[in-house]
Amino acid sequence: MATVVDDLGHTVTLPGEVRRVVSIVPSLTETVAASARELLVGVTDWCTHPADLDVPRLGGTKNPDVAAIVAVAPDLVLANQEENRAPDLDALRAAGVPVYVTDIRTVPAALSSLERLLTALGLARPAWLDAAADEWRVAVPAVSTAVVPIWRRPWMALGSDTFAGDLVERLGYRNVFADSPERYPRFDPAALPPVDLVLLPDEPYEFTPGDGPEVFPGTPFACVDGRSLTWYGPSLAGARARLLARINRPG
Repeated sequence: MATVVDDLGHTVTLPGEVRRVVSIVPSLTETVAASARELLVGVTDWCTHPADLDVPRLGGTKNPDVAAIVAVAPDLVLANQEENRAPDLDALRAAGVPVYVTDIRTVPAALSSLERLLTALGLARPAWLDAAADEWRVAVPAVSTAVVPIWRRPWMALGSDTFAGDLVERLGYRNVFADSPERYPRFDPAALPPVDLVLLPDEPYEFTPGDGPEVFPGTPFACVDGRSLTWYGPSLAGARARLLARINRPG
């Protein structure tokens, strides 16, 4: 047996070799699959990458099927402090299943967290992690302002202390809600101060050129790939170029 410490400071006891992993976080599923997909014995309904991943689907991120997860006898369950609910993780621990929880709020934290996780799984540092570290090493000074809606009815946006908010700032945009006391504040588009850009991802709400921009008349907008904006993992490599390509070709 071996012990590791997760991002929340919890000690997690693992077998000498981890062979069976359940991931209930899409980004972590993609991270493990890129190095050793044979380890994955269960994922969520929302784990869409890699697209050809053929393993049992064991519920969602907010409503995992705890009994089904226990039944596949994982050596480890991978979770995230924001995406998964504490009662579900407590239920897994109570059933004797080791749970490793990540806590990712900035791009540098994501890179460090993923390296620790891969090490805990006995996996070598992958090339995509080096590429992502090189790509995001330098933050671009913010010279423009942006709002990043994530939902409508009600309207909600990226606020403070979020991974995606940090990523937007590293693209060179000052998030107008960066100083909000809330991580995902509600807002009234009609009361929004002038901004230079409305950044509209296709998840969790699927904004499109015909659904969202009309609420911000006269303001430049860009519809972007939500995975590039909000996922941490292999998608971080190349995300800056993909996002800037869309921002520089708004609409």
